[in-house]
Amino acid sequence: MGKGEMKLTADTNVLIRAAVQDDLHQARRAAKILVEADLIAIPVPVLCEFVWVLRRGYKKSPSDVSDAIRRLMKSANVAMNRPAVEAGLSALDAGGDFADGVIAYEGEWLGADEFVSFDSKAVSLLQSQGSRARLLS
Repeated sequence: MGKGEMKLTADTNVLIRAAVQDDLHQARRAAKILVEADLIAIPVPVLCEFVWVLRRGYKKSPSDVSDAIRRLMKSANVAMNRPAVEAGLSALDAGGDFADGVIAYEGEWLGADEFVSFDSKAVSLLQSQGSRARLLS
C-alpha cells in the first residue's frame, strides 16, 4: 500500500448526494471523492440507509434503487460485503425490503437456521426464495 493512498468509508449522505444530485455543490464533491479514492468502503448499514432514504424520502422506484446499488458494485474502487448486498438486492427486486434480505443473509452467516419475524411480507418473500423463515404471531 503506497503512501498517499486514499481509502475512505462513505457515509450514506455522500452516496445520496452523488446519486440524487439535488445539491449541486455537494453532488460534485461527492462524485469527485468517490472517483479519486483508491478504495471506497461501503458498509451494509450505509446501503440499508441508502435504500430507505431513496425509497421513502425521494420516492424512487425499487428498480431505480437497485440500479444505483449495482452501479456502485461495478466500481473498481468499491469494497462491500457483496454476498450480503446481493441478498438485499434479491429481496428488493422481488418486491421486499433490502434490509430484510441482508438481515436474513447475515443471520445465516452468523449460524442461524431460520429467520423469524412478525412481518408476514418479509417471511413469505424469504420463504419464496428458499430461506427458512417463520412468522411469529
